[in-house]
Amino acid sequence: MPKAAAESANQRLLRSLPSIDALLRTEPGRSLRTALGGDQATRIAREVTDELRAQILGGSAGAATSDGLLKRAQDMLSLHHQHSVATGVHRVINATGVILHTNLGRAPLSEAAKQALANASAYCNLEFDLNSGDRGRRGARAEDLLAMLTGTEAALVVNNCAAAALLVLSVLARDGATIVSRGELVEIGGDFRVPEVMAQSGTQMVEVGTTNRTKLGDYQRAIDGSTRLIMRVHTSNYRIVGFTKTPSLKELATLAHDNGLLLYEDAGSGALIDFTQYGITGEPVIRDSFEAGADVISFSGDKLLGGPQAGMLVGRAEVIARLRRHSLYRALRADKLRLAALEATLDSYARNATADEVPAHQMISVSYEETQTRAKNFIERINQDQSSDINLQILEGESAIGGGAAPTSLLRTVLIAITRPNLTSNQIEERLRRHDPPVIARIENDQVLLDLRTVPVTDEADMLHAMIALKRGE
Repeated sequence: MPKAAAESANQRLLRSLPSIDALLRTEPGRSLRTALGGDQATRIAREVTDELRAQILGGSAGAATSDGLLKRAQDMLSLHHQHSVATGVHRVINATGVILHTNLGRAPLSEAAKQALANASAYCNLEFDLNSGDRGRRGARAEDLLAMLTGTEAALVVNNCAAAALLVLSVLARDGATIVSRGELVEIGGDFRVPEVMAQSGTQMVEVGTTNRTKLGDYQRAIDGSTRLIMRVHTSNYRIVGFTKTPSLKELATLAHDNGLLLYEDAGSGALIDFTQYGITGEPVIRDSFEAGADVISFSGDKLLGGPQAGMLVGRAEVIARLRRHSLYRALRADKLRLAALEATLDSYARNATADEVPAHQMISVSYEETQTRAKNFIERINQDQSSDINLQILEGESAIGGGAAPTSLLRTVLIAITRPNLTSNQIEERLRRHDPPVIARIENDQVLLDLRTVPVTDEADMLHAMIALKRGE
């Protein structure tokens, strides 16, 4: 097409662009106004018209008519709405088999914790002592339960484990040096790196040893007049195996205390009980760390503990008191909802009821035979619908703990492999992900796999609806 003719066609299309007001009067526009309000709907309608205008000027709009442009604008409006809604927080069904899935919110809360959240969302006795009528200590019961369950002298709760590490290093080692093994300078997730947290805290990081071998003498030689702290970091998201060496926590505690120093352990995943009975090894039990001589220990609330995101600090009463008095604590302290959910979760520990009440522990403790029975029964329910062809196959596989915990400990499980004629594995995964509620699966070896270990029984009905919709091509 000659340049002048093309420009004339573009001008015609530009004049045919629907106005924002006209677009908002369409059915998708009215739905958008109802769902999001006038301001947001207008913003999205403006983005749609701007995008269409750019397509016309760029020559990618094609030979559209006025009605065609309006239809395209309505489709784009609906798509923008879907994308906008999808960025919000939604309940999803985790069928990946990763128990502490970081991208899916890590540990799901127990029913008691959910109820505690609801109760605390109103007025509550966050800092009010119902016995005396005076001001009370924030999170008192949660902290008392933590100290009791870990066998420590005192406890403190902040908003996450990175905050706990920052508080410890800032209070106990600012303007001094902290000794840490090179093999423990880890990056966890979301670009959280131990060296950067140490730099932010104002402590000087002193690296000792090598990546795979650090000896007690390496720590001893690094101690000088500026040393304030010896730090031990549990490498929760990876393991070094083979030719390795590291001092025991007890040896480090003796060295620290003989030199008038404190020993801090960042224990990572926060195991309050011994998980070796479930085949999970390498995760320090917090009580054992304190008994070995650690003065202060930090760990997460939403990993192996199975509660809400929070940073736990337990240890000697004098050390915890120093952390509580520091002004940084106020910036990092936990809110009422976090504390309420944590308290309810810890109460399950106090009653030795975690395997029955805390979802993460329920999933960890499920046997291979139980996963096999559930998978077979679920397939039978799907096959009762004869609407279309879908191929379901049972495979042996492994579930992961996730969340940076127990990277070498995998749990034997049964997987459901899904194939459907004329659909690729990516298309199947996308259809399940776009269902309401979304079903999140995993793809391995070009197969879509479902692991019911991480699917609560209460979610099976919704998951069945998603599978039937997939069979019917809906």
